[in-house]
Amino acid sequence: MARAVTTQHKTIATAAAWIVALLIFFPILYTIITSFKSEQEAIQGFALIPSGTIESYSEVQAQSGYFKFFLNSVLLSVGSTILALLVAIPAAWSMAFSPTKRTKDILMWMLSTKMMPAVAVLFPIYLIFRDSGLLDSRVGLMVMLMLINLPIVVWMLYTYFREIPGEILEAARMDGASLWNEIVYVLTPMAVPGIASTMLLNIILAWNEAFWTIRLTTTEAAPLTAFISSFSSPQGLFWAKLSAASTLAIAPILIMGWFSQKQLVRGLTFGAVK
Repeated sequence: MARAVTTQHKTIATAAAWIVALLIFFPILYTIITSFKSEQEAIQGFALIPSGTIESYSEVQAQSGYFKFFLNSVLLSVGSTILALLVAIPAAWSMAFSPTKRTKDILMWMLSTKMMPAVAVLFPIYLIFRDSGLLDSRVGLMVMLMLINLPIVVWMLYTYFREIPGEILEAARMDGASLWNEIVYVLTPMAVPGIASTMLLNIILAWNEAFWTIRLTTTEAAPLTAFISSFSSPQGLFWAKLSAASTLAIAPILIMGWFSQKQLVRGLTFGAVK
């Protein structure tokens, strides 16, 4: 009887998971479907069977220079991730292995900055970027994306580092390892799954960031989020072209996420079970 109840619970849980997954994936699926419609078909209403035209993709490629935006997205997401790790690994190491009474307060304060509405600091940050000559700059936007995601990166690395026995680092110090050697040659290799998952998550967050990328760029440093927004004009929304642009923008990150899902799950659960 208990086995039958357990099987029933698993069936219900599996069905619920599939329903949630389909609800989450449906907007993406409909965007892809709409991208293969003509503009007339796209505005006529809801339909799951497209005509199969690639006219929107051809026009998007011809008019917008997709590969320039794609290159900017790659450089910004990867560059901001590397910068975040360079700052976050020493910070997380310090808080994990040399904690103070205020360590948890500092971590909570860092996380609380993610709850602040971005629009509340738009004006001062825009002025700082303007006066520093960083508007529409890859370097400026890279730093901005790094700062946005840094609290999450520090939190994740701190969690992973806490699961590493401190005795290993003490043994390295007794063998004469310097602080640099301790972090680079002892700590980092042991936390590779956690660091890898943190990198993947940060790349995804940076890739999808729209608020700051649209407001701090115009043409030179504009990533794919700005590429999508360019299909919204005073004349209206071109739904088929907008869907084609969105599909081209999300395709690389979807493919990366699909192939790296095992590593991402492994890293996110690193240290969860001892």
